[in-house]
Amino acid sequence: MSDRYQAFTKSPIGKLLVKNLGLPDPVKLDRWTEGAPLVDGTVVVGGNGRLALTESLDGLGIANTTEKADGEKYKGLVFDATGITNSSELGELAKFFTPLMRSLTNCARVVVLGSAPELLKGEKRVAQRALEGFTRSLGKEIGKGSTVQLVYVAPGAETSVDSTLAFLLSPKSAYVSGQVIRIGAKGEKKAVALKDWERPLAGKIAIVTGASRGIGEQIARVLHRDGATILGIDVPQAASELQSVMKELNGDSLTLDITHSDAPQRIAHHVKESHGGVDIVVHNAGITRDKKLANMAQDRWDSVIAVNLTAPELITRALLEAGAINKNGRVVGVASIAGIAGNVGQTNYATSKAGVIGFVDSLADELKDGITINAVAPGFIVTQMTAAVPFATREVGQRLNAMSQGGLPIDVAETIAWYANPASTAVNGNVVRVCGQMMLGA
Repeated sequence: MSDRYQAFTKSPIGKLLVKNLGLPDPVKLDRWTEGAPLVDGTVVVGGNGRLALTESLDGLGIANTTEKADGEKYKGLVFDATGITNSSELGELAKFFTPLMRSLTNCARVVVLGSAPELLKGEKRVAQRALEGFTRSLGKEIGKGSTVQLVYVAPGAETSVDSTLAFLLSPKSAYVSGQVIRIGAKGEKKAVALKDWERPLAGKIAIVTGASRGIGEQIARVLHRDGATILGIDVPQAASELQSVMKELNGDSLTLDITHSDAPQRIAHHVKESHGGVDIVVHNAGITRDKKLANMAQDRWDSVIAVNLTAPELITRALLEAGAINKNGRVVGVASIAGIAGNVGQTNYATSKAGVIGFVDSLADELKDGITINAVAPGFIVTQMTAAVPFATREVGQRLNAMSQGGLPIDVAETIAWYANPASTAVNGNVVRVCGQMMLGA
């Protein structure tokens, strides 16, 4: 679906109005396509900490340098801030970044890596926590479709940053910015060695609920692209669409209402009998039943909680109890920016999506055998559902982020594919917002 405002800003009169009135000027975002390099350009590496960033980038096939050349343009900047031990040393950020900011291409990537403050004390804890203000602010001023992220790396997880760097430095993270990601904070700290970065999910089985259309369909397609066999699940009313998508992806399908009392056991049984187990479980299915609380009928409340929150909890528990989730497995919840910032007329929906975040928090320390749980929190994602939103509301929703545009279903799918990567074992307990860095509330 095209962005008519974005197209208008590229017209002669649009360019004039953007310049004279200071209107939002969204840049067309780079998105990764099969066969393209992970990073199309050179990344400048700086900082003096405990991470072997040059070695990681070399292993990923990403061109990098530690020296800025006059007149050169760069696709990314990576700074190791783990060596910053007090507030006076924060000046190293400005020394590295300031001379380089005008040397970045459109849709560039900036990644700062630090040490988790909660594991530190005294001056170092203060200095490391300060990195969040730096990256969030830079994300809102960098412009030109570029992104800025902060990655906290726990002690012992130094060799587990590759999958995260690959995602954050590539066009796969097109609509992810201003995020704080923790590696090795919970669970396993060392990643599984990965031989094939182009098809990291080869031989894996992935469940995607709500897979017949929209974001769920795109998740299924991206996981399939990365090598996974898909088991798509959706309601009986969507059986035809689901079967069509799964046939195209050479996958498997299961039609049922995930809120039914026997649904968790049926899913676990099907997985064990037909596939021997599952490696990736994506709880994408969700509904909205919007009303202000004063006007909300009980069934509107109950149905949203049942689909969006209770069903993922019960299905995950059933799979774990049946031993159906394989070692180094992945559980991914789909939350929402509404669950973080709230939204008028969505007390039921926001409650359910905040609950998904609680679901991640509750299980992250509990899972064993390298199994992880994380969540995505989409912002304004352009789908058939958002196309039905009134024009003025839709336009405001798309512009109130650092990129001045809505995201696409593939942006959510790529983030989930990063979580699903076998090399992401140290990425556990995270909630990453796929929202273009919302200006308000998050």
